[in-house]
Amino acid sequence: MEKLQIDLPVLLPDLPDEKDQCVHRLIDLLEERAGIDKVHIRDEDGRTTSDHSAQLCIHYDPQVISLNRVQTLARQAGADISHRYGHYVGYLNGIRHARHARVVAEQIRDWQGILEASVSASGAVHLEFDQLKTSLATLLKHLKENGTPAQMSEGNVAHTHSSHQHHDHDHSHEGHTHEPSEKHDHAGHSHSAGDGHHHEHGGIFGPNTELIFASLCAVCLGIGYGLSYVTGLPRWVSLVLYGLAYFFGGFFTAKEAIETIRRGQFEIDFLMLVAAAGAGFLGEWAEGALLLALFSIGHALEHYAMGRARKSIAALADLSAKTATVRRNGTTEEIDVADLQIGDVIIVKPNSKLAADGVVVKGSGPVNQAPITGESVPVDKIALADPDADAATAKTENRVFAGTINSTSVLEIRVTKAASDSTLARLIKLVNEAESQQSPTQQFTDRFERWFVPAVLILVGTLCFAFLVIDEPFSASFYRAMAVLVAASPCALAISTPSAVLSGVARAAREGVLVKGGRPLEDLGELTAVAFDKTGTLTQGKPTLNQVITLGGTEEELLTVAIAVEKLSDHPLANAIVQGATEKLGKTSIPEAKNLKALTGRGVQADVNNKPVFIGNKALFEEQKTLTDEVRSKADELESSGHTTMIVRRGDTFLGILGVRDTPRPEAKSTLEALKELGIRRMIMLTGDNQRVADAIAKQVGLTDAFGDLLPEAKVQSVQLLRQQEGKVAMVGDGVNDAPAMAKSTVGIAMGAAGSDVALETADIALMGDKLEKLPFAIGLSRAARRIIRQNLFISLGMVLILIPLTILGVARIGPAVIAHEGSTLVVVFNALRLLAFREKSGK
Repeated sequence: MEKLQIDLPVLLPDLPDEKDQCVHRLIDLLEERAGIDKVHIRDEDGRTTSDHSAQLCIHYDPQVISLNRVQTLARQAGADISHRYGHYVGYLNGIRHARHARVVAEQIRDWQGILEASVSASGAVHLEFDQLKTSLATLLKHLKENGTPAQMSEGNVAHTHSSHQHHDHDHSHEGHTHEPSEKHDHAGHSHSAGDGHHHEHGGIFGPNTELIFASLCAVCLGIGYGLSYVTGLPRWVSLVLYGLAYFFGGFFTAKEAIETIRRGQFEIDFLMLVAAAGAGFLGEWAEGALLLALFSIGHALEHYAMGRARKSIAALADLSAKTATVRRNGTTEEIDVADLQIGDVIIVKPNSKLAADGVVVKGSGPVNQAPITGESVPVDKIALADPDADAATAKTENRVFAGTINSTSVLEIRVTKAASDSTLARLIKLVNEAESQQSPTQQFTDRFERWFVPAVLILVGTLCFAFLVIDEPFSASFYRAMAVLVAASPCALAISTPSAVLSGVARAAREGVLVKGGRPLEDLGELTAVAFDKTGTLTQGKPTLNQVITLGGTEEELLTVAIAVEKLSDHPLANAIVQGATEKLGKTSIPEAKNLKALTGRGVQADVNNKPVFIGNKALFEEQKTLTDEVRSKADELESSGHTTMIVRRGDTFLGILGVRDTPRPEAKSTLEALKELGIRRMIMLTGDNQRVADAIAKQVGLTDAFGDLLPEAKVQSVQLLRQQEGKVAMVGDGVNDAPAMAKSTVGIAMGAAGSDVALETADIALMGDKLEKLPFAIGLSRAARRIIRQNLFISLGMVLILIPLTILGVARIGPAVIAHEGSTLVVVFNALRLLAFREKSGK
């Protein structure tokens, strides 16, 4: 368990004391997160204090949650702690398997200023460091030094950038105000933006050295064994060949073992070296060489298989364009993507990759967004009405992302984010971070190994002295002990979970679903309840004209008058009425309305054809004392079905009632049905709308519960209640307004995260496109991943449990034991790779 201490005045400026309600809210928010064990207040000497030297102490488990994630959560609650801490995400070459990755991570953790280092079996490295003690440049230099048992990829360039953000929000409540802070955030965030090609330097033969050494080991063993049957040939010829087999087969394992032993630790692969050395000690050179040949070939194949999964993730980096055609000072030139600046206008030709996130300022046409959002159909993009308008006003159809592909027409795009900050760059960084975060099952296997390996060594040591108890020579006891050593080495166990997590994260990313590590990948598959925000998640997020009830005239007359008056208003409901009524009428002559007057909270009035027209809610006509029982009854009936009603009266005649409401997404009902098929028992909507609207939407889309009239704090309480009732619950929203509720849920899922920094940071799982239908895929993938992880654990532990008794009883010798051992390792790796081919229907 690691600790992080942060000055409270930095988190919450002008803090009166640590009893402030803001502090309690901050603590509650942080303590709900998986991986954060405890949050409390202390001063530098460890004493509770009430002056401005107070600090917030956060106890967290770096194997579950990274320091960067802790910082992000604290910042969202009003914190500014990243001015001191930096992080680097990239790839290391030469990482051959999970055990090797662990050795490298342990070595890096000893470096000056390193707070946490994690390396995955795929070579993804994630470093957290104290910028007062070291720098990114120093760390990159260390990573490239020859003494490090891994090297950086060629072309793996790190970009460091600082963001200068003011926390200009006011925390106004309960007797005091926190004034805006003038502190800046100098974040050492960096990530790799390599060319995606990993030239691994595994040794003198390049990336294939391990496989070549394993093959040479097998060749030397085969020739040596064959020559041992040649009469008249000296025995030392075969022994020399066996010795060469030992060298080639044990080279990489011995190299890692030496590094580990130097650190005073013990790696399970070392058990194989001991067993091979023991076989040689007994004169069983051929059997020892066989052990190392099979072991090294198994490792090489495992490395190759993990490389397959790694390439699925590395393919993300290949999405990025390397150069961009930019217009500057009236001329166009081709420049490196890294040299693009915010505000530059780039020209993208048909069938070309977009080089940066931005907004279309000229041209229109379809863009293939599948690489980022997983959308199967190209999305039409149009230029901003005002090319100089602020990008913040741009709509979905104006925005484009780096890595997507322009289809048929030339587009001119104004760059809104530097290459290092693009949605694609952030996606690559977050996927790499996800690889290095351990899942609950992986933590279990690591704990299991910590006590299992010493137990095996004690058992093997005891078996060496079996000749004192039973009537057999020491050589027989020693051989049996070495066979048990081979049988008990839990290599398959070590790789079983990381390989599945890596494959699952890679498969999800290909579908436009960002899963931030093994924990959310596993948790998602256990869910029985999912909570949804309403607006923009289950519904379209904009009101539409849904019902037209005529009272004292024709429908055409009602809609004509409504359009005439409402087109003068800029209210969202007015726009919905104009758009919906125009669609119903088609091309019809609309009279001119005059003297528009807004009646705040009630409606509008205007003159049409010299007659007064009133359009508003029941309150407006009750105030005028003109509302009839018939009109009230019909309005109530409409409102009970979730509509906002607009009553239209011209002169003394009620023309009719218009019903407007936010309609469900077309895919909402089918998505919820798919979730029900997957075994999700409760699907709950949380909304600030009134309960009648909530109930109406719930009935339409097939929800089991709808909670209306909820303030943001009440949403958080609802999620907490659901967790108590169901154990685990996911919260699906846009990641902005729903951030507090997401933080309280087991798994926070953000919709439409492409281009949204807040959603990418907040969520445990981000649906990059605005596609609700990706949710069943994500849950199905998680279920498949959990299934495969359980299968892998069963295979790896089952093989150990079978082999140990067989070798103790002498039924299995070293040869069969190592074949079974390496076979189980390969089975779990290739079983995990099945996730790369996952299809949604297989998760049902």
